[in-house]
Amino acid sequence: MSGTTNKQSYLDELNDIQRQAVTAIEGPVMVIAGPGSGKTRVLTYRIAHLIESGVIPWEILILTFTNKAAREMKERISKVVGEKAQRVWAGTFHSIFARMLRKDAHRIGYPNDFTIYDTDDTNSVLSEIIKQMSLDRKQYNIAAIRSRISMAKSNLITPKAYALNEDLMSYDSMNRRPMIHIIYQKYVNKCLRSGAMDFDDLLLQMFRLLYQNPDNVLERYRKSFQHVMVDEFQDTNYLQYQIIKLLVHYPGSKENVCIVGDDAQSIYSFRGATIENILQFENDFPDVRTFKLEQNYRSTHHIVQAANQVISFNEKQIKKEIWTDKDEGEKIKVVKCMTDNEEGRRVSDGIIEQKNRYNLSNSEISILYRTNAQSRVFEEHLRRQNIPYKIYGGLSFYQRKEIKDMIAYLRLSVNEKDNEALKRVINYPKRGIGKTTVDKLAEFADEHEISMYEAIPQIKLTGRANKLMSDFLLLIQSFRAKAQSMNAYELANHVYKQSGIMMLLKGDDSMEGAGRMENVTALLDGINEFINDDEIPEGEEAVVDKSIATYLQSIALITDFDKEEESEDFVTLMSAHAAKGLEFKSVFVVGMEENLFPSFMSMSDPKQIDEERRLFYVAITRAEQYLTLSYANSRYQYGNMRFNDPSRFLEEISAENVDSAMPTHNNEHSHEGFGTPKLLGNFKKLSPKTEAMLAIDPSTFKPSPNHTIKEGMKVMHLKFGEGVVKAIDGERDNKVASIHFSQLDSPERRIMLRFAKLQILDD
Repeated sequence: MSGTTNKQSYLDELNDIQRQAVTAIEGPVMVIAGPGSGKTRVLTYRIAHLIESGVIPWEILILTFTNKAAREMKERISKVVGEKAQRVWAGTFHSIFARMLRKDAHRIGYPNDFTIYDTDDTNSVLSEIIKQMSLDRKQYNIAAIRSRISMAKSNLITPKAYALNEDLMSYDSMNRRPMIHIIYQKYVNKCLRSGAMDFDDLLLQMFRLLYQNPDNVLERYRKSFQHVMVDEFQDTNYLQYQIIKLLVHYPGSKENVCIVGDDAQSIYSFRGATIENILQFENDFPDVRTFKLEQNYRSTHHIVQAANQVISFNEKQIKKEIWTDKDEGEKIKVVKCMTDNEEGRRVSDGIIEQKNRYNLSNSEISILYRTNAQSRVFEEHLRRQNIPYKIYGGLSFYQRKEIKDMIAYLRLSVNEKDNEALKRVINYPKRGIGKTTVDKLAEFADEHEISMYEAIPQIKLTGRANKLMSDFLLLIQSFRAKAQSMNAYELANHVYKQSGIMMLLKGDDSMEGAGRMENVTALLDGINEFINDDEIPEGEEAVVDKSIATYLQSIALITDFDKEEESEDFVTLMSAHAAKGLEFKSVFVVGMEENLFPSFMSMSDPKQIDEERRLFYVAITRAEQYLTLSYANSRYQYGNMRFNDPSRFLEEISAENVDSAMPTHNNEHSHEGFGTPKLLGNFKKLSPKTEAMLAIDPSTFKPSPNHTIKEGMKVMHLKFGEGVVKAIDGERDNKVASIHFSQLDSPERRIMLRFAKLQILDD
């Protein structure tokens, strides 16, 4: 195939605006690519067009955020221009800069064959520094320190500049970590002495190399790269943008830089990404030509319209209006649930219904949530329905380390002979019992044919090891004693605090640490839900055991679910952050409540609310044909039943695009127009039943003493609403009430009075 024919064929695949973006090869170019608008095609064809137009392949630099994206780009370019595509410089910021540093690192004091430290290496160095400085390891949590140093490097803040920054020093003092700047300096010194760079250094030292060597290194790369392209530009941090500007933004430059991204999908500020880079690009490059890819090839009309409506509430944005020539499709479903447990059930029921009605496979369906901890209730209901699923970008809830650690302690409180549980937590949190000691204990137990727990008081070790083992034994014995008198939730809470896990997790204020704490809290909430589930299924004995042993048995049946042969057909569960770049025929966005989505951590900052809205925009634009949004009126959070308003984002979608009643709020929120009569006028009213159930005010709800509940009484239940007691059977603590709740689809409920929270209503 000749170059001309080849060029013509790939240009013919583009719409008008895509073609303009591909063929604009001189000067600065900004491509604002809406979701599903063919961004990757434009990027790859633009590179192919550069080569077809005579640009030497190795004079093109393409910076991406994943190696997979760079690899796929090269493969797609090869289909147009052949082998020449392999000569293009394409890779992640880190891989490209590491390649450059290998040639010139000696100019900034590092060996050219420097080592690249991973997270474990960094943790080891920081651990050594904290030990040398005799600092409290709980206070100076390694993950939190690592996160703080990473933040500083990403913002071009050296240890010296850190120490002179009043805001940073004040923040550290407030968090009782005033020595971070010294740890940072010592860490940098140790890495330099070891000839090592961590991942953040690959960016920071690249900037230093270019900035401190303008006449040789910087000038060489400016000549080498005649065209620079950046994918997902909205995800760049301050440092990455400064390096790009060093390469292309200087007197006499042709400024052949092309950035591709979407400000409406900027959702990674917690990783250091700043939306200001893309918003300020036109100021930094006044001659820029901007192309907006607004045609969406992925989603139906209702989904696209909802996305436009939601994002329009953001103040800072590059205005665009995405559109589609696809059919209107199904309207968006909004599912209102009384509890998070009901939400899990109704979503799993909805998946079965969609599979049957629309002939969808599991792999065409996804559940998206704001926090990973939310996966628990959906996992449980999917398993009950025998629907195969996978957690994308993370572990199944019960496979997460922090969950397994907590459960191991709980298992020991029930069965002290559980060797696997004991091995897991004997030195967690760290108490100085090393692997050698544990191996000796296991060997001794095997020789004497006893459990490791039984071996602890019998084995002869050094004085210090004996004391540490004895303390651990006393801890487990105390848990076992508490398990006799406490219910499952009380015991789990006690173990969480007394084992040291709570203190350990609280000391880690990194994003990962916050996620781990959220997961353990979700586990405790699940146990609390187990305790407070007062309903007795028909036909079962009216004896309810709320012990930790019963709880562990119930989750073992979930976590040890029959392991069938793995198929590729599974429902995908993931956080909304992890879903970026993916698409599914059907998407369920769950937990659409104030303080959850948007997150409670964003409530005090309009900029963070805007980022939460962008995250919701990303979530809903993953859907091709079917979009379901669900929320729960109540859910367990941090051990208490919380009552949340539906998310403000739901109210930003017009009723024209929704096939069910839309929620309204009891309170005002910050963005203009929220809750105004004009906006509320778009929404249908809730059904009388739902309205009555949602009208229960938890602040005025006062449970009556259980012994005062009699047949024929009208009562109120927080979850089921108003009902009439039809019968009471059983003796003493095992009394069960049969109650008719007229507002429910299945009105008859049997409830254990010992656990019931019922308020007697006056006639």
